[in-house]
Amino acid sequence: MFGFEKISLTFSFNYLFFISALILLVLYAYYTYKYTVPAVSPARKNLLTILRASGLLLIIFIVFEPKLSLTKKLTIKPVNLIFLDNSRSIQITDGTDRTGHMKSFIKEISSGKLDDRPGIFTFGSSVKGVKADSMEKINFSEGTTNFSNIFSGIKKDEQNISAITIISDGVITEGSNPVYTAEKMGIPVFTIGIGDSTRRNDIEIKNVLYNEYIYAGTPTSIVVSVANKGFAGKSTSISLLENERPIEQRNIILNEDGIQNEEFTYTPKEGGEKKLTVAVTPMQGEFTTANNKKIIFINVLSNKIKIDILSGAPSPDLTIIKTVLQSDENLSVSSLTFIAPGKTVEKNNPERMIDSADIFFMVGFPSKEVPDDLIKRVLARNRPFFFVFTDAVDVNKLKYLSGDLSFSINRPGQGFIEVQPNISSNQLKNPLLQNNSLDVISAWNNLPPVLQISSEFSAKPEAEVIARTKVNNIPMNSPLILTKRIGNKRSVTVLAKDIWKWKLQTATKDLDLFDRFISNSVKWLHSSEEEKQVRIKTTKKVYSPGEEIEFTGEVYNDLFNPVSDADVTVNIASGDQKNEIKLASLGNGLYEGRFQTTKPGDYSFSGSALEGQKKLGTDAGKFNVGDIDVEMADPRMNYEFLSSLAGETGGKFFTYNDYSQLFTILNKLNRESSKEKLNVSEINLWSNEWLLGLTILIFSLEWFIRKRSGML
Repeated sequence: MFGFEKISLTFSFNYLFFISALILLVLYAYYTYKYTVPAVSPARKNLLTILRASGLLLIIFIVFEPKLSLTKKLTIKPVNLIFLDNSRSIQITDGTDRTGHMKSFIKEISSGKLDDRPGIFTFGSSVKGVKADSMEKINFSEGTTNFSNIFSGIKKDEQNISAITIISDGVITEGSNPVYTAEKMGIPVFTIGIGDSTRRNDIEIKNVLYNEYIYAGTPTSIVVSVANKGFAGKSTSISLLENERPIEQRNIILNEDGIQNEEFTYTPKEGGEKKLTVAVTPMQGEFTTANNKKIIFINVLSNKIKIDILSGAPSPDLTIIKTVLQSDENLSVSSLTFIAPGKTVEKNNPERMIDSADIFFMVGFPSKEVPDDLIKRVLARNRPFFFVFTDAVDVNKLKYLSGDLSFSINRPGQGFIEVQPNISSNQLKNPLLQNNSLDVISAWNNLPPVLQISSEFSAKPEAEVIARTKVNNIPMNSPLILTKRIGNKRSVTVLAKDIWKWKLQTATKDLDLFDRFISNSVKWLHSSEEEKQVRIKTTKKVYSPGEEIEFTGEVYNDLFNPVSDADVTVNIASGDQKNEIKLASLGNGLYEGRFQTTKPGDYSFSGSALEGQKKLGTDAGKFNVGDIDVEMADPRMNYEFLSSLAGETGGKFFTYNDYSQLFTILNKLNRESSKEKLNVSEINLWSNEWLLGLTILIFSLEWFIRKRSGML
């Protein structure tokens, strides 16, 4: 009817009540005009009865909240989506004429080999639609290749996609591997490989392992993985440079395995952000030298962080933690250990010590021996802290800290239970957990049991649970290690005592797990960026030529509430080149902006945020453009990825010189991919202004006729 599959009317009340009300109202209207004063003609009487009944029926119709549902069947036309790799790697000269084959494919699309016009896109750093008559303008200039953007941007429910075709060399230089995402979409993906999949003779820096945050004057290890093919037994040199200044250079012999690690020791002299370059000297016969170096940026923190250990009572945990902290020459460690009300073992001045602290370590603190005014003084300092929940803690006094704690006690308990850490694999990269074990997570999960008070703990919504507990190898939901980070308030919490056992057991196995946990916690707690009201950074540190530089910002006021209407300006400089950009507000204190340059080199930036005339804060940083061209670093066509992407989704992989069957397959899929969709639209008649207007008009007409007839 009227092109609709189904038309239905529903009420918010029972139909029986509605019909009963209709009958009563019709009878009432009839009774009203059965006898009139003065008497009127039967025709006018019938008209008035109909108007009165109609008006009343519309009112009761509105009261019952009617809803009209219209169901229409839509046929969605199938479409093929074609994605063309527009990254710089298509320009690589490897004897296969990549650009020539890409342009040949573009011409075949334009010649009408597909029955219906496909959706055509280019991809690189981002996905962009392209018109059929503009494909000749594709210049293969984008600085990265991001496959995951292809599938994240496809709206399957809004389109009837019969197939996806990707023509590329398959080398991912940004984003994640999209095979799993593509498989879940249920759309066949056809891939055409551009380039040569043969491994060429080459030397490459595969990876660099380093600590992002280190201390000035403290040596740190930088481990470089060097891969080679065709140069085994040959000698070359590898160098470490700081801001292009040589730090160390050594000769190495490339081994037969094709992969080896070289370790540098780097000792920064002063704080700040440092650009380090690791480079291998090119050798004759290398297919490309674009992958012979890597750039990393390291944050060097100022030394001598002041640590105050506040302990509610003497304990082995206090002794071990204090020993570990004191072994770090970059830390200045003081302690207050309470042994009686207001009395401590040490002779330190509590007020002076607390006022100068950078970080608090609270071990069984606060206990009943700790004065209330001292707890309040600690709170007033608003410093990050490391908290160990031992039996010395006075739960009543702990309420002073409740606003800053990462956990809640739902049900206090007595006694202890033996628990072990239970850490999931998704915490593998957590900086607090790193250690020298080959299996970081397994090392933690095999630690000896510690004692947790048998209270019912739960993590607060803003906290992150790093480790939960297990009892007799049975996983429990109770948190064991937590972190909390809101504005400038950060904390690390261990909800157990006797953690000194972790130190003793790992020491016998030459594991640095416990020491690294304490030192990593100090670094994380002391990270100065967390204290800034204004935080501005680039999405990454190293950009390829022609790649767009993205800036993100966060702005907070003095109370660390987000500010969404600030004027955020970023000044960018490299040599004589100076630029200024404004960051646009995204709401909730978040900002973003973009900058693009064709000039390679090191860039520094400084940003500031103004709220009216008030300066909220500043931030600064560095990035590099063009020293590393990631698109040229891997010249080999990634056959394995392209074949896997096609195979896992039900598609097929084609080579660049044999894809004649592709268009036949795509046309067949298009013909077989008819899709129907039921589109249901609902109209709330009870809130329709036309229905209300009609009701008013009917009663107005009835009143007018009554007045003309001399009736009241």
